[in-house]
Amino acid sequence: MSREPFPEVSVPRTLSRPRLRSTAALFTTLTAFASCCIVSARPSEPYAAAPCALKRTAAHHSEGLDTWNASYPRPARGLDAVMVFLSFPDFKPVNSPAELAADHFPATSDYFRRASYGRFSLRPHSLLRWVRMPKPSTAYAIRRDWAAKDRSAYLRDALAASDAQVDFSRYDVVYFVADPDAPGVDSDATKVVNLRTPLRADGADLRRIVTVFERHPPDRLVLAHETGHVFDLPDLYRRPTDGKGDWDTHVGDWDLMGSQFGLAPDLFAWHKWKLGWLDPRQVVCVRGGERARLTLEPLGAGPGTPMTLPTGSTAFGLGGGVKLAVVRTGADSVLAFEARGPVGNDRAACRAGVLVYRVHSGEESGRGPVEVVDAHPGTEACWENSVYPPLADAPVSLGETFTVPGEDVRVQVRGRTLAGAWTVDISTGRRV
Repeated sequence: MSREPFPEVSVPRTLSRPRLRSTAALFTTLTAFASCCIVSARPSEPYAAAPCALKRTAAHHSEGLDTWNASYPRPARGLDAVMVFLSFPDFKPVNSPAELAADHFPATSDYFRRASYGRFSLRPHSLLRWVRMPKPSTAYAIRRDWAAKDRSAYLRDALAASDAQVDFSRYDVVYFVADPDAPGVDSDATKVVNLRTPLRADGADLRRIVTVFERHPPDRLVLAHETGHVFDLPDLYRRPTDGKGDWDTHVGDWDLMGSQFGLAPDLFAWHKWKLGWLDPRQVVCVRGGERARLTLEPLGAGPGTPMTLPTGSTAFGLGGGVKLAVVRTGADSVLAFEARGPVGNDRAACRAGVLVYRVHSGEESGRGPVEVVDAHPGTEACWENSVYPPLADAPVSLGETFTVPGEDVRVQVRGRTLAGAWTVDISTGRRV
């Protein structure tokens, strides 16, 4: 029987997040900028050969980007995703599949369209009827740290129950969405399951499946976060080993893979480079011993994106300017610099300026592969809605000069252009 792709169903919905609070700071200095010669900033080569491109390592979701991990679908083109809605014999669903689909789309597709500057489209197809699972929801022991045998049983049953209605060979991404009100469903268990031995359906290998257990309505942008893992992006939050403490100390509000609740959840420019959404000319490698003057276009500014300038006037992004500057600091580490502000996916950003962060290609997902450097360690901002106020004001502001702790690297934010870009000097005193 021929099974056509299902129609797209979409209604946007967002939620606020409870506030999480903690205090932590890095030792940093704001200094006068020493005068020296200026060299022109050089766009990078294609990233496989760029001197500041870290090599991919064996770490799970390595931040290395010299090669693409071919076991993951690369979002450099349109990809199709299927949503299958699972009910259980121990509970009659309260909501319809259409209502649950609208919790996630078009918000998820819109996020990726903006983040990729229109280079990537995620096309959702929803099976708008319930697929009945063979066992009660409580039989699968669903929870965050799910036992492998229970998780495997759930996936096998879900695939067997839905295979007659879905041609899985048509889709790049699979979402199994459980009835959120069933008694055995735990909203904290939403995750991507990576399968060492893929499941087989319709002649296709399913290597990873997004299992969705979100309550209705769900956490904001949670499906975009999980979909990021499907594209080989790591978790950037810190998971306390004792279950206590703040989860957001590594990157705060500044990347979706840190928190789907962040005020500025656009993906770091490093991630956009990794995913193929930046051209080589949009990345500048600053070599050791150089002082480079460059113009950074706001990360969220795509073609025609409106930006509010400090004067109160509005500029419209061209979308093709330099988005990322990189200084190599070691064999598997770099410093990255990008301009962030209230535009695009970052429209609720707490502060604007040049964000500095460290990238480590050898660190595992969830163990600090990216760490934002706080240019204002003595202050905090946006207590009312930031996921981690100590980093909410992390960017280097207009007119400031910042020395990166532990590195002979300084950045001076000199001004802004009429088009809204940031003029920046970056200097490094040592060669790596």
